[in-house]
Amino acid sequence: MPARLSSATAAACSYRASSLKLGWALGLTMAAAAAVSAEPGAVGYGSNPALPAPEAYLIPTVNVAKAVGWPAGVQPKPAAGLSVQAFAAGLDHPRWIYVLPNNDVLVAETNAPPRPKDGQGLKAWFTKLFMKKAGAGVPSANRITLLRDTDGDGVADLRLPFAEGLNSPFGMVLIGDRFYVANTDAIVRFDYKSGQTQLAGPPVQVAELPGGPINHHWTKNLVASADGSKLYASVGSNSNAAENGIEAEQDRAAILEIDLASGSRRVFASGLRNPVGMAWEPGSGALWTVVNERDELGDNLVPDYLTSVRDGGFYGWPYSYFGGHVDARVRPQRPDLVSKALVPDYGLGAHTASLGLVAAAGNSLPERFAQGMFIGQHGSWNRQPRSGYKVIFVPFAGAQPQGMPQDVLDGFLNDEGQAMGRPVGVALDRRGALLVADDVGNVIWRVTGSGKR
Repeated sequence: MPARLSSATAAACSYRASSLKLGWALGLTMAAAAAVSAEPGAVGYGSNPALPAPEAYLIPTVNVAKAVGWPAGVQPKPAAGLSVQAFAAGLDHPRWIYVLPNNDVLVAETNAPPRPKDGQGLKAWFTKLFMKKAGAGVPSANRITLLRDTDGDGVADLRLPFAEGLNSPFGMVLIGDRFYVANTDAIVRFDYKSGQTQLAGPPVQVAELPGGPINHHWTKNLVASADGSKLYASVGSNSNAAENGIEAEQDRAAILEIDLASGSRRVFASGLRNPVGMAWEPGSGALWTVVNERDELGDNLVPDYLTSVRDGGFYGWPYSYFGGHVDARVRPQRPDLVSKALVPDYGLGAHTASLGLVAAAGNSLPERFAQGMFIGQHGSWNRQPRSGYKVIFVPFAGAQPQGMPQDVLDGFLNDEGQAMGRPVGVALDRRGALLVADDVGNVIWRVTGSGKR
């Protein structure tokens, strides 16, 4: 069982780099630590999540679910009143989904770019080893693929390369006749006509995005403003808790706003460790995001979260979490920033890796899913027991979350704790079905209601 310090010591601990490297090395020889007394969902969920005291580890928890893929005839388990089928299979690490107005489904087949300075030394070596075991070590296809269901049976029967030769593409959005892609280091655009099955011509760069040789959180997502005049790009941090220096975090851990007329860029909101999915709440018109919080403070810290995003808002990272809870590892401290850190709206459980986000408006699932947001949880690698590995629904009342999350799609882990799949991006097709990208199973799943709404 991992050696732990008292909560008081944890709060003051500076996490010396040498201790961490030793801890990770010992972690391999001790089979990645024994289970602790924690249950998934016990803490860290809801509008006012319980937050335990931080813990300092001699040996951080490492509990990677080995990626094995789906056996023949096996698929995720839908909640009551739902059905699931494979919309498309045999893809190459599908991470993100975008649905065009004509119901063509675009899939970013992508993975991390080369990052020569993303962590160096023993700890970084072990991290890469564990990520490879989890299915994240494959080269990036750097491709967006078009999937079309021509006969309306819920299965794609046409598959074509929509755009190739990209640079770890992720976010996608169509505004009028221009199609925008967030590569890992820049937003680019192409001309597009309805029904087009392949983009033509070289891309035009619209704006640079933070990249570079560290590029720790490499995924960059996009949404457009209602009037199409602005793009919002989510950019994750260059570290877990600023261990690479705050100077490496310029315009990171943030959502950036890009004005398309002028090309200017500004920080819309900051202190968001790794915001990925973004969605507009239809009633209020507010921007919401899901955020992956920091690691190595305990199995139940820090919860990932779903939150509305205020213009100019600061959400704490790296100096604090969930408002004013100070992370004592970060030096120098910034009490001036901690004092104005906003409290996120809704906890999603620690280390669930909540990535995908789509508002429920327009879905054709049962009535209990009519108002709220669907979230794809990629799943933990450093928690015992494991958390995430499912698609959930957070119900809303008015423009705010209400109550506890509901399972939509589960069963991504087998009885041995291996990952047959891992959900990432989620989207609604034009018939109201929920699409889920599974980057370990290499499938796009399509979830429908099993009866009339």
